[in-house]
Amino acid sequence: MRRKAALILFVLTASALAAGQAPATSQNPLHRQYHEGETLAYHMTGVNEAWHYSIRAEGTVKKDTAGTWFEEYHWTDTTSDGQPVVLRAGTESFRQRVSLDPNAMPAVPDLTKVDPRLIGPITDFMTFYADLWLAVKTGQVTHPGDHFYFPMGQPSSWADGVHTLVGVSSIDFDFTLKQLTAADGTAVLVVRHVPPAKPNIPLPASWMQTPVADTPNNWVQVAKQPDGKFMGGMGQETFTVELKVNLADGKILAGNMNNVVKIVERTCTDQALTQCGDPERHEIVRKIDIALEPQKP
Repeated sequence: MRRKAALILFVLTASALAAGQAPATSQNPLHRQYHEGETLAYHMTGVNEAWHYSIRAEGTVKKDTAGTWFEEYHWTDTTSDGQPVVLRAGTESFRQRVSLDPNAMPAVPDLTKVDPRLIGPITDFMTFYADLWLAVKTGQVTHPGDHFYFPMGQPSSWADGVHTLVGVSSIDFDFTLKQLTAADGTAVLVVRHVPPAKPNIPLPASWMQTPVADTPNNWVQVAKQPDGKFMGGMGQETFTVELKVNLADGKILAGNMNNVVKIVERTCTDQALTQCGDPERHEIVRKIDIALEPQKP
């Protein structure tokens, strides 16, 4: 589950980077001001290659026994290619906890009890929050044009050892406060997830060393096929998140994510990927948008 793996990497990154950082203060223009009982609803739309979907997240602001603020969401109104979707029984009881409180720590939710079709929206939604949380926590981007780069580079795996034998990516993080606009009281934060200069990923075959794009390859996968052959692929993964934030209370007003994986794949008869067919180029493109719905009177 590649998206889940990427999110786990981000949580590890957030934990490592946040260690030793002073908590964000209310002087930070991105600081979130929470009010217990406040309700929020986000409309999410997604395009994953040829698949189009939409979904709604309804949340309530709460505070735990330690005094840490969080938002708790449930998911409704799912459509797939314009048609309503009935999700797996039990999914309706799932609650997702996210937070912009600098004293909180992002954590991957338990996805074992949700419909698999919700895993993408759930992890993407958390990525929006985790990106903004990290910007708030570090306090490194507080003025227009401020830029903060974190060279994480730690590999993250989504291999299951059965069907996906190798599945690894490596990402660095690049934060920019694009603008603060007093006229409408908003800020725009851009977070680019980019290939490291030296990705620390295993490349099982020598032909995988050749860059697919203009950076070293930071994505690799070897999957067993139903006919007993093996599909090997390597490439470049990037994604850019742009968030519009309300300066009055730090709420996310809107967000968009553009995720592109440029891949070269070869079908091989051996697991070592030495007896392979011709390379084939493939590009995975995902676009995710969220928008805060107006409060009901």
